[in-house]
Amino acid sequence: MAEIIQKDGTWVFDGDVLRLTPGRDRNVSPLRRELGELVVPLGASAGVSFEQGRRSGRLRLRLRDGADPLLHATGGRLTEANDPYQLAVEPDRYGVAEYLADEIRNALLLDGVSSDPVGSWLLPGPSLPVSASAGDGTAGFDGERVRLEWNWKTEDAKAATGPRTIPLAEVTGVEWQPAAGLENGYLRFRVRGAPVTAPPKYDPNAVELWGFKKDPLMALVAAAVRARLPHPSAAAEGDAVLPKQLPPAGEPAGDGHDALLRRLRELGELHREGVLTDDEFTLAKQAVLKRL
Repeated sequence: MAEIIQKDGTWVFDGDVLRLTPGRDRNVSPLRRELGELVVPLGASAGVSFEQGRRSGRLRLRLRDGADPLLHATGGRLTEANDPYQLAVEPDRYGVAEYLADEIRNALLLDGVSSDPVGSWLLPGPSLPVSASAGDGTAGFDGERVRLEWNWKTEDAKAATGPRTIPLAEVTGVEWQPAAGLENGYLRFRVRGAPVTAPPKYDPNAVELWGFKKDPLMALVAAAVRARLPHPSAAAEGDAVLPKQLPPAGEPAGDGHDALLRRLRELGELHREGVLTDDEFTLAKQAVLKRL
């Protein structure tokens, strides 16, 4: 098992899953605190990196496309502070961070985990019910209905429509856009039979965001809804796509001893073909030998 504990959070890897727990430091973002611990199966990971800096380093976990509804809903627009798949590392723990990253890389090589996109969510999204208040309203989702309520800052034309309750069956899409520069952000629900013709300020199916601290919490609502809509791969191909069947993380396919020997031969071939560097081959070989 590999573990790193920092003010920013704790990452623990046991060979099968990586547990990401936000820290209790006051600088940890409300979004990460609200999201809580994430349990990421090895098969959902595409890679990991560690970058050193003068004052602090940063661990970054990269997931396979389509594995996490939060990443899909936010489209890579989360800041470093709000990204639950990044961890700030203090200089005296750089060695531990490197070790953790190497353990994850070895496991990905050993289990032959592909970095290709997946055809179904591998993480469940935020727990329900979920609710957030920011900008000109409050958005909530209980698994069956989206609820939008307005506050005193809402434009009169939108407030006059009253609170909105949208059955999930009527939701065809969800968009989250953070405020950037002079442009306000929004959380918008696309509803069947209601074309988008008005900006978020006047759209009764959208909450306008102004760039304040609680704005990112709206991403949790977006992710919770997105997790219960058809996977994007189904929309792209017109039908549901089944994920690739991978052997359980930490268990070689086939009979244990023979499978490990086969894996050693495969690694040797990848090394001879130049796919694996000397260092990568050595690390992966050592990981296999530990299991013999």
